[in-house]
Amino acid sequence: MSDLDLPHRDYDRVRDAIRYLVAHADEQPQLADLAAALHLSESRLQRLFTRWAGVSPKRFIQQLTCQAAKARLAAGEALLPLSHELGLSGGGRLHDLFVTLEAMTPGEYQRGGAGLEIGWSVESSRFGPLLLAQTARGVCALQFVADEAEGEAWLRRAWPQASLRFLPGQGRALAERLFSPLSPREGPPLALRVQGSNFQIQVWRALLTAPYGSLFSYGQLAAALGKPRAARAVGSAVAANPIAWLVPCHRVIRASGVLGEYRWGPDRKVELIGWESARLAALEQGGGDD
Repeated sequence: MSDLDLPHRDYDRVRDAIRYLVAHADEQPQLADLAAALHLSESRLQRLFTRWAGVSPKRFIQQLTCQAAKARLAAGEALLPLSHELGLSGGGRLHDLFVTLEAMTPGEYQRGGAGLEIGWSVESSRFGPLLLAQTARGVCALQFVADEAEGEAWLRRAWPQASLRFLPGQGRALAERLFSPLSPREGPPLALRVQGSNFQIQVWRALLTAPYGSLFSYGQLAAALGKPRAARAVGSAVAANPIAWLVPCHRVIRASGVLGEYRWGPDRKVELIGWESARLAALEQGGGDD
């Protein structure tokens, strides 16, 4: 059984565990404390959490402290290079998929997708149900949703004139690729085809250069774009990102080290940042756990 096949109740338990760890981080909770709060045995909790995160709860919470976040922010300027080919992942993203991002034409944007055929499905993922929508030219939406009804409603708002085709299971293979970023790259670049203003597209392309496991502030991102006074506008563009995870807006946090808000909820942002950084830390330390 793969990670994607974990029962929904187990996802809920992992999410509750993360919420507890974050809420009690200053107290350095032990496994016994966490297990008691979730009404699970220590052994079951350890197996469940490690299967989901790849690391123990202890290793996970170590990556979510404000001190750890500030240290990574301090390196953010060096970790956010803007290459000449912003649409293609840079060499620093050794553990990510190659991704290219292109904008819809102004005509497609203005017509609300008239003439476009969009195939979509809602797939299981490590972080809950995932809306995955594609045109013939690439992925146009990747959204965390509650269910298929919410996914379809979002698509109809975003692309009111497009022809939508529900294709159950069409995105399963891609969903499995998305959250296995520590495996070797395989296949051609993954194409994204999104609608947005010129400035939004510029910000989203810049996000593609963010190395796996890095964190940076809105101000650092604005400075990297050559617009140091545009942090607020950059924040708005980050919040409008239609492609979860692949365009890694979850890596943008406040300059204070506080993780901040997220389009798909602050709890999911914590999950994404914690899982990504813990997995990277485990890899750098030889895969050991404690």
